[in-house]
Parts: sequence; C-alpha cells; structure tokens
Amino acid sequence: MSKEREVLAQLSKILAERKHAGEADSSYVAQLHKKGLNKILEKVGEECTETLLAAKDAQTQGNNDNLIYETADLWFHSMVMLSHLDTDIQAVIDELGRRIGLSGLDEKASRN
Repeated sequence: MSKEREVLAQLSKILAERKHAGEADSSYVAQLHKKGLNKILEKVGEECTETLLAAKDAQTQGNNDNLIYETADLWFHSMVMLSHLDTDIQAVIDELGRRIGLSGLDEKASRN
C-alpha cells in the first residue's frame, strides 16, 4: 500500500471509530458528529474559505506552508463529512481514478 493510501486508510479508520464514540467530549470528531451535518458543513465551508485565502497569500508571498496546513484541514473536514454521511473515502478515490486519462472538458460535459 502506498504511503498516501496508508495515511488515508488510517485516518478513515480513526474517523469511523470516533463517529461511534460514546462520549462527544472524548474527541473533536465525536463532537462534530453529535452536532450534526450542518455543523460539519459549516466547518467544511470555513476550511474552504481559509484554503482559498491561503492560496492567495501563497501566490503573493511565495510560501506554501499555510496553504498546505489549510488544505489538510479542508481534506480532514471533508472526510468527516463523508464519514457522517456513511460514505467511504474509497468511493472518492475510485472516482478520481475513473477520471485519470479523461479530459476534464469531456468529464464535465458528461455530467450534463
């Protein structure tokens, strides 16, 4: 298993465990699940905005450190969202794999 897949698999496992944690005060992820989808979506939106701002800063400052940090937060909260909706991250990986070699323009046109 590649290091990337190993990290994602390990994180997916942890998220699944925390989703079913008995006490919401035992973990941040358990708290998010207890608060429900709207709170999780709020966090995804917040992290998306922070990632966009970090990208703009990275372009002007020439330093990607904060962009990497914020992108990790965005991916993490997106994975929490998928977990909350009982969607395995493997489905996203499979979809990305399906798109390899497919023109982005053709893929977009196929959705219409």
